Amino acid sequence: MRSVEDHLSLVTASVVAPRPVQVAISEAEGLLCAEEVVTSDPLPGFDQAAVDGYAVRAVDVAPAGAPAPDDVTELNADGIEVEELDDSGRLVVHLPVVGDVTAGSRTPTRLQPGQAVRVETGAPMPTLADAVVPVRWTDGGESRVMVGHAVDSGDYVRRTGDDVRPGDVAVSAGAVIGPAQVGLLAAVGRSRVLVHPRPRVSVIAVGNELVDIDRKPGAGQVFDINSYSLAAAARDAGADVHRLGIAERDPARLREAVEAQLIRSEIVVICGSIGGAASRAVGEALADLGDLEIGRVAMHPGSVQGFGRLGRDEIPTFLLPANPVSALVTFEVMVRPLIRIALGKRQPMRRMVTARTIGPILSVEGRRGFLRGQLMRDERSGEYLVQVIGESESGASHLLAELAEANCLIVVDEDVEELRTGDHVDVMFLAQRG
Repeated sequence: MRSVEDHLSLVTASVVAPRPVQVAISEAEGLLCAEEVVTSDPLPGFDQAAVDGYAVRAVDVAPAGAPAPDDVTELNADGIEVEELDDSGRLVVHLPVVGDVTAGSRTPTRLQPGQAVRVETGAPMPTLADAVVPVRWTDGGESRVMVGHAVDSGDYVRRTGDDVRPGDVAVSAGAVIGPAQVGLLAAVGRSRVLVHPRPRVSVIAVGNELVDIDRKPGAGQVFDINSYSLAAAARDAGADVHRLGIAERDPARLREAVEAQLIRSEIVVICGSIGGAASRAVGEALADLGDLEIGRVAMHPGSVQGFGRLGRDEIPTFLLPANPVSALVTFEVMVRPLIRIALGKRQPMRRMVTARTIGPILSVEGRRGFLRGQLMRDERSGEYLVQVIGESESGASHLLAELAEANCLIVVDEDVEELRTGDHVDVMFLAQRG
């Protein structure tokens, strides 16, 4: 029986990453950048107002807001009027407003000493202006403005190249492209970007007992659950998924179906027919495509599983259990990390935390347990707490409704058969809901 670590190492060493492709930036969210995006122009491309207000020379409003001296008239010079505000003992500066510049204006504006120009956020700064006085520090005058607060040179101004300068890396190779990165790519004029695309995953269900969900099962038949749930899991992991549905068990037809998916996929997942004559039949049908090894891994649920590299391009191919819970748990442990590696993620594994059990937990000695659990947090101490959902022994691993209630998998070591209340255990987060 192979250990979880050994089997996972075998799986992750087989990753087939799709080649980087150019996509529109509107389609790049969530993908990894595959190039260094170097800017050729500064951002912003011109000096612009950072707030609505009045563009001024900082020196012209320097007295504003300061305590009034004994003789205010001594401050009046160069046509700038300074006066003491009634009852406050503070000074205000009066400036004529000689223009109004809106965002997007293309007309150059020149400011003379002792003047102000009303500006909108994003408007180009007038020549000679080196600061903006926010509207809230003025009386909002249209032809003449009273300024009650001084500003320093550069205040409330976005200088050319403040964000990025020519030659700067706007988005680095390996960075996850999120909303901010998309915005930055647009800001530097990039409509397309080279990314690591989502790996293509094909999901195939095998089993004479299966019918699709749009049909009513007959005697001895069940709905095809796995191809839907595993396709959803692959999509959640970040893959581009093709759900083939139910494949015929006829060896020639099955081989044809799988071979067609090997051409179009980086990962193929076949679910069902694990163990006994059924799995041997699948292995024999695919034998000339490559070696699909079916054996036991020291984990539960999902100890019996298959893996191989099939086709000319040696595409990683999984054979997962027919049991829906076992299939999903095996996917989480073995298939999901491969998808994340193919995406270029630096941390392909689910987040793990240590939690204290709030009830006893039974596991199967000699196999690593991945048990359905409910993770919570103590409001006072901040400590993680976890309880198993339903029966924790392998005999209840078929209960899909319990997995639907779980927000974590409790990871129990191979040499542990029982955890008592208050013991500490590793817990793997599952996808967040709600």
